[in-house]
Amino acid sequence: MSLTVLIVDDEENARLNIASFLNGRGYEILHAATLGEAREQVLSGSADIVLLDVRLPDGYGPVLLEETLHIPHRPPIIVITAQGAVDNAVYAMKNGAHDFLQKPIDLVELEKSIKRAGEVVSMRRELSHLRESQHKNLNFVVGQSPVMRTLLDHAQRAAEASVSVIITGETGTGKEVVARAIHRMGPRAKKPFIDISLPAIQSTVVEAELFGYEAGAFTSAEKRKLGLMEIADDGILFLDEISSAPVDVQVKLLRALEEHSFRRVGGTNLIKVDVQVIAASNRDLPKMMADGEFREDLYYRLKVVDLHIPPLREHKEDIPELVGLFIRLNNPQMGLNIEDVTPRAMEALMEYNWPGNIRQLRHVIDRAMLFCDDAAIDLSHLPEEIINTVK
Repeated sequence: MSLTVLIVDDEENARLNIASFLNGRGYEILHAATLGEAREQVLSGSADIVLLDVRLPDGYGPVLLEETLHIPHRPPIIVITAQGAVDNAVYAMKNGAHDFLQKPIDLVELEKSIKRAGEVVSMRRELSHLRESQHKNLNFVVGQSPVMRTLLDHAQRAAEASVSVIITGETGTGKEVVARAIHRMGPRAKKPFIDISLPAIQSTVVEAELFGYEAGAFTSAEKRKLGLMEIADDGILFLDEISSAPVDVQVKLLRALEEHSFRRVGGTNLIKVDVQVIAASNRDLPKMMADGEFREDLYYRLKVVDLHIPPLREHKEDIPELVGLFIRLNNPQMGLNIEDVTPRAMEALMEYNWPGNIRQLRHVIDRAMLFCDDAAIDLSHLPEEIINTVK
């Protein structure tokens, strides 16, 4: 896990000495020479841990503790105080300082203090990602058809081995749902799941989104931005519609996967990461390779496990189970108590060919429940094109 330490001290030599020590131990460093600069950095969320001197040219350093008490998950602040300055230490601890160190700083004690602060940051990240995962994830039910049982088995193996995966299938078949299931089933379940839809991003900024950039890397880069690959460290990065990745980005993505490291745009430092990459596409990637639109080496680097999700029309026997899932999910959200689907309505659902696949089925059930005032969804609650299949 990459951590950024903000060193707040008006003495440049002191900052540089501490920065040199911490850089050698894998920490990234930000500098502030005044209370105002420190306040700006903390409020922007740039720092994971703050090392704060008491005496600053524009004010009393620990005031920053009071000023930032309102910030959710304020970064741990370690206060540096003069030897014997008990009042400073009491004030700092009263206002939520993580720790305090006396000058001259013992670098061994400094490293121990920062490691303890890092554990707090790590715990907060994990809890945050876990809550996000629980909020967003759709319960994953693949049904009882042989093709979907095989898919689940392969997904489970890919999850446990933490290898790269390519998921293919038509739009709406549930590629992201399968990717999230892999996240939930594997050893990275409590780590980040970061998703990016490549078609939704301008091709000129895909590299910056994936790898981040340093301040000054280009005209509008006013401050450092972490890339999604760095944010996904220890977890999973889901690249939706990988076929849309520009060829030059494909080259850099391949290198990052092979070397488990990358450089931010405009940066020189090598960022080490441990990320499981899951890519998805509804396009024919082998054909794109033949046409020179997708790199063959990247394709095979991603395709350690290849999961193809069949269209819903090819495993209609799973429709009743999926319908039951969607009803169970919607009932508490919509304040309903629908318990069933009439035989006539289920016949229509089974006869329809579902060009929009599972996503379309989900929307149809949402709509049907919205217009249903009874305990069961009936034929009349379904869209006209589905009703017509049994007329």
